[in-house]
Amino acid sequence: MAAVREVVSLPLIVDADTGFGNALNVGRTVRILERRGASAIQIEDQVFPKRCGHFDNKRVIGRDEMIQKIHAATDARQDRDFIIIARTDALTVLGFDEAIERALKYFEAGADVTFVEAPQSMEEIAAIPHRILCPQMINMVVGGRTPLLSLKELKQLNYSIVIYANAALQSAIRGMQIVLKHLYAHGSVTDVLDHLAPFHERQRLVGKHVFDELEKKYETKET
Repeated sequence: MAAVREVVSLPLIVDADTGFGNALNVGRTVRILERRGASAIQIEDQVFPKRCGHFDNKRVIGRDEMIQKIHAATDARQDRDFIIIARTDALTVLGFDEAIERALKYFEAGADVTFVEAPQSMEEIAAIPHRILCPQMINMVVGGRTPLLSLKELKQLNYSIVIYANAALQSAIRGMQIVLKHLYAHGSVTDVLDHLAPFHERQRLVGKHVFDELEKKYETKET
């Protein structure tokens, strides 16, 4: 987290899964992440060890246990602008109405944003922001349970935060598969260069020019 904050000035949302334990662990997690530069934390009501929100056989903890985790999170933060996002995975476990009820309770407990994971239809997507009158977060997973919508469409439906979980990972995997498969088959990458970032782009991303300048600044000269 601290390493990411060093190179990124944008707001950072940290996915803290179940908070890494009980309410006491959640409070500790909030304190650590806030000190290290997080702007928001997302915690969820799954049983530990959790599963991906778009997998089968998820289990959720009781409402009251999650509410106590939210209380611990809000009590632990030092900066009121540090955002608490409460996610529920109850939709695919206990049904849509239970997920809505949980999200409402989590908002009442002090969460700033709620997140009903894995709605499975356009009707469910549209209904969530109308039934929970606080900022909403939604997850667009390519290949997941939720229909894929554009940012414009989701904004019109009153979603405040949209995450594209795995989009970068899936695109990186695909690029690596294409390049390495071609390399294995043909012994060359010259025909798949459009799937590789240019060498100068790699240098830009790691900030090589910054280190080059620092090296010049602190260079010692023989006398």
